[in-house]
Amino acid sequence: MCGFCGFTGMVSGRDEVIQAMADLITHRGPDSYGYYISGDHADNSITMGFRRLSIIDLEGGSQPIYNEDKTLVLMFNGEIYNYRILREELLEKGHVFATKTDSEVVVHGFEEWGEALLPKLRGMFAFVIWNTEDRSIFIARDFFGIKPMHYTRLQNGTFLFASEIKCLTAHPHFNAEFNEQSLDKYLSFQYSVAHETFFKDVFCLPPAHFLVYKDGEISEHRYWDPVFNPDESMSLEDAVEQIDRVFTDSVEAHRISDVEVGCFLSSGVDSSYVASYFAGQKAFTVGFDNGTHYNESSYAASLAKHVGIEHYTHIISSEEYWNALSKVQYHLDQPLADPSCIALYFVSRLASEHVKVVLSGEGADELFGGYRIYHEPYSLAGYQRLPRWLRKALAAMVSVLPRFKGRSFIIRGSKTLEERFIGNAYMFSRREKARLLKNIQAKDPAEQVSEIYESTKGQDDVTRMQYLDINRWMVGDILLKADRMSMAHSLELRVPFLDKEVFSVASRIPVKHRIAGGTTKFALRLAAKRHIPEDSADKPKLGFPVPIRVWLRQQEYYNRVKAAFLSPAAEKFFYTKELVRFLDAHYRGKKDNSRKIWTIYMFLIWYDVYFPNYKRDPDSVTKTNV
Repeated sequence: MCGFCGFTGMVSGRDEVIQAMADLITHRGPDSYGYYISGDHADNSITMGFRRLSIIDLEGGSQPIYNEDKTLVLMFNGEIYNYRILREELLEKGHVFATKTDSEVVVHGFEEWGEALLPKLRGMFAFVIWNTEDRSIFIARDFFGIKPMHYTRLQNGTFLFASEIKCLTAHPHFNAEFNEQSLDKYLSFQYSVAHETFFKDVFCLPPAHFLVYKDGEISEHRYWDPVFNPDESMSLEDAVEQIDRVFTDSVEAHRISDVEVGCFLSSGVDSSYVASYFAGQKAFTVGFDNGTHYNESSYAASLAKHVGIEHYTHIISSEEYWNALSKVQYHLDQPLADPSCIALYFVSRLASEHVKVVLSGEGADELFGGYRIYHEPYSLAGYQRLPRWLRKALAAMVSVLPRFKGRSFIIRGSKTLEERFIGNAYMFSRREKARLLKNIQAKDPAEQVSEIYESTKGQDDVTRMQYLDINRWMVGDILLKADRMSMAHSLELRVPFLDKEVFSVASRIPVKHRIAGGTTKFALRLAAKRHIPEDSADKPKLGFPVPIRVWLRQQEYYNRVKAAFLSPAAEKFFYTKELVRFLDAHYRGKKDNSRKIWTIYMFLIWYDVYFPNYKRDPDSVTKTNV
């Protein structure tokens, strides 16, 4: 696991500039570093920097890495799990390897197959290849977007790229400007929606895409698409067998390492399934000191004992959690309002004290149908047989009434899938955003996902929901926090569910085996029961319970958030009276506004870190400064 950055063109003191850029991601690779500086004119120069976390071929895997005649120069972040197979194939074709590292197969593979290399890879990756002959830059990102990749082109023609956006701020020609339009989307989803970012003219390369930069022009191409093709003839028994077989293979592939590998362990089926392969090794759990509802470490401890795992636990105090918010937003680069993000920060810190690599359960819900909302098409099916005009009329009637049991069912049942589901995190409606935002046009969240829905016409509703979440929620929230929170502690996090071979199986499983009898991830749970106790496999999904709702009704944290809501930054973007109204309604117990409050608060924390006076030293943002 590593990080890299680079730029084209000339700049005074190139050596110092690239070192300053790379130093900002030392956390991604504290073990070693490398640089590549070529060309003495603006039209043929490139400067690249690299930071390495040594996992495979500890002595010989430093970068940059070259092909035989050094016409191709590689910098790589990630892991290739089938590198031994590809290495043998390339050796048979006459390629000569200088190292035993997995990343070297990428540069030789690109030399042999060009962009056709990408579908051959099995792993997580973001990499750049500089071609010294035609002076082109090739950048690629893995199938699901596990590893990050950002780029921008400046007005003077300079092309910059980096694993993390913060690297770009060290380039003397880069001027960090806030992208106001990203705030509207963020308020809809609680995360930044690619491929724009919160930095004006800085872009995120989407998953399963590659980019070519040549002669001042950028072209992007998609090389793979996570399309579901359910096989309705597949029996439940066959589905379970295929899941268990491919997941076992994936875990074994993801454990390839020259250093010790551990795992994260919550009380849920996904991480428990992963942990079942770690007998005799280490697992890591965190919880909160706010009662059993927010501390499931005892469930994790029970599973660890059953499997025979050395189990480590850390209980996060409220003070510890709140004091970490600014540092967390610093490492994220862009605002993210998922409260579990901070918990992931602490479990990563715990794990990094013992191992350099962990496996985790991200992706299982999106691939195998794990979110409770995926059952909604079934629960609404009977009601939606009524004429739509009648359902719309009933929804209009109850929408003006006080809340009662069944009200949400009637309102949501009046809507099409495209109208009611924009992804797992739906924070603010267009009307709510319009009441809050100053000088920024509020857009309908449904319009922001219409393109994805258009591409899935004709498929069943559950599959369309999963496809939407894979392309938005998983990339912008789940995988962003997984990468940045683990890397903040120089820890490599691997996700065996997000493997192209696992997806090949998941994509063929009929909906009836994903969602059955009110149970999510039905076939996956049955596969997991082969390895873990039944109560662990059947445990309902809780997410990661964080006591935000409770904290925001305590005077200390209410005051902290209220101060942020009345700050100059809040005044710049929001109608602050509306913000305080939201906060007060929650504080007095009139309404649970905790997630919406948290979404705005996390943006303000992030904005204070990055604008207007960017704090490059993460130790300067250990407490909230808004």
